[in-house]
Amino acid sequence: MTVTHLEVLVEEPSAETALSLLLPKMLGNVSFKIYPHQGKDNLLRKLPNRLRGYADWLPEDWRILVVIDRDGECCDELKQRLETMAAEAGLATRSKSRKAWRVVNRLAIEELEAWFFGDWIAVRKAFPRVPESVPSQTKYRDPDAIKGGTWEAFEQILKKTGYFSGGLRKIEAARKVAELMEPARNSSASFCALRNVLSELSSSVSLQHSG
Repeated sequence: MTVTHLEVLVEEPSAETALSLLLPKMLGNVSFKIYPHQGKDNLLRKLPNRLRGYADWLPEDWRILVVIDRDGECCDELKQRLETMAAEAGLATRSKSRKAWRVVNRLAIEELEAWFFGDWIAVRKAFPRVPESVPSQTKYRDPDAIKGGTWEAFEQILKKTGYFSGGLRKIEAARKVAELMEPARNSSASFCALRNVLSELSSSVSLQHSG
């Protein structure tokens, strides 16, 4: 089945901003629409009803992507919670059915800003005064293992170099970095997991067109 459209559910406007710039780089001809929520709790509270609604009308060639921050939660427990919500709505997930899935759940570990640490070249283009050496420092080497919150770490680095002295403006930062990011070079494992599934969707369209 060729996928033509992706419905994307995210927890906040900064994720919407970033993905609105990143998805066209990874989805090719697949269209998409992003629905931001008022935080993680708001998304998790509304998700069961939204998924049940989708189950009633979702076209066969549409898919649903849920992107949520892990924050301090256990990855497996949060992922299972999302998987259970989809199953209870009657929607197969990619984790359970590679060929017939309707929903794919992806975690930003531990937050969206980990994906920015994964493409420090883009960050330096957006904010030239930040040190080039950041990715080589032990505490930042693995973007998905940064302690104490990735947005806090990102804010601290930017403030030290004269950006966002009044506090990180997350939507503005997301826009500036995401428009310069190259998905293929990102070193965040959680971003790569997202990139890989989007590549599958894009490839399905390419194969259909070439056939």
